[in-house]
Amino acid sequence: MGILISLFVGAVAGWLAGTIVKGGGSGLLMNIVIGIVGGVIAGWLFPSWGFSLGGEVVGAIINATIGAILLLAILSLFKRG
Repeated sequence: MGILISLFVGAVAGWLAGTIVKGGGSGLLMNIVIGIVGGVIAGWLFPSWGFSLGGEVVGAIINATIGAILLLAILSLFKRG
């Protein structure tokens, strides 16, 4: 069940990040990957910054979305150059 929840959170976070960042939409599978990687980035960075959101699924979606936005912003820097 945990894998399905992670895929759901990744899909929602990747889709949200893709709609927020221009040109970030990459299809369902890539959105899931971007969302999961964004969740890993957020899970690693936010505790070290002392930043945490409560809630289980909703907090995970918000954290993963913020992490995915950061990932897409970094990737867009490399695409330009």
